[in-house]
Amino acid sequence: MINTIYRLSAPRRFEIDFEDISFSNNCIVRPTHLSICNADQRYYQGTRDAKVLKEKLPMALIHEGVGEVVYDKSGTFKAGDKVVMIPNAPTQSDDYIAENYLESSKFCASSKDGFMQEFVEISPDRLVKLPKGINLDVAAFTEIVSVSVHAISRFDKIAHQRRETIGVWGDGNLAFITSLFLKTMFPETKVYVFGISREKLSDFSFVDETFLTTEIPDSLRIDHAFECVGAGGSPVAIEQIIAYIRPEGTIAIMGVSEYPVPINTRMILEKGLRMFGTSRSGKEDFEKTVEMYQKHPQIVRYLTHIIGNIVNVSSFADMKNAFELDTRKAFGKTIMHWNP
Repeated sequence: MINTIYRLSAPRRFEIDFEDISFSNNCIVRPTHLSICNADQRYYQGTRDAKVLKEKLPMALIHEGVGEVVYDKSGTFKAGDKVVMIPNAPTQSDDYIAENYLESSKFCASSKDGFMQEFVEISPDRLVKLPKGINLDVAAFTEIVSVSVHAISRFDKIAHQRRETIGVWGDGNLAFITSLFLKTMFPETKVYVFGISREKLSDFSFVDETFLTTEIPDSLRIDHAFECVGAGGSPVAIEQIIAYIRPEGTIAIMGVSEYPVPINTRMILEKGLRMFGTSRSGKEDFEKTVEMYQKHPQIVRYLTHIIGNIVNVSSFADMKNAFELDTRKAFGKTIMHWNP
């Protein structure tokens, strides 16, 4: 079977390629809804280091997506099943290190081709079946949702049990998702969100309170915090977290920065703080995310608020249009209805 792959060959330039798909023990999935991530944009715009671009490209982008099962020799799924595809592909297991942190693991649109393909050949254990009737535009970005679920699950194991207040720094997609799941998983905890845009903060209607980072009351204190800012905003966000967090609090670092970030280690020592990083997610996180979609349907309704652009994609021009629209968005996810 001949498969068509749409690879980024250079910044802002896609090319077409053809490869054979063998009907092995893997599943064949036809992608239907794909979501553009900031990591995809860094490749598309060419903002990654030139050496990295040279090593990675050409490569098919997109690691957030859902599709329809076409074939599964293992019998795990039936043809027509709607599934979310897990981009993380471990090649080994470890008693202490999760699959998303193993250096040997491959990741779609990073160390292997992503989902911008006519068909995706994928192991059955890298798929999670979606409930009937779910909003597929929301399901398309389940990967980034699972990253928040993963971070919160790790937090739950690490942080002490005084959880009266949790602060989330950031007012973008990751902060929205993380604060939504924190409020759902810890309903008795007050969740405060700190951002720089009053307009964006107005969308966080489900949290207890929002603050502009320039207007935080001096007396405010939080027990724990999640940093969801990344890039150039990381230093200020982390500095504020350390200032407003109570002693022995836990800080989850989730924002990605391309450059080293200075951290006030003196105050980390003085307050006895715990700080941990999270990246990507594994199958267990995807399963838990889909389970929460079913158990708490209001989550899916809230997540529709961060759907920005929806683009029907059937040509190279459509692909470029979707990515260009995504570069101009202020907030939200760009979803491609994939039918090239």
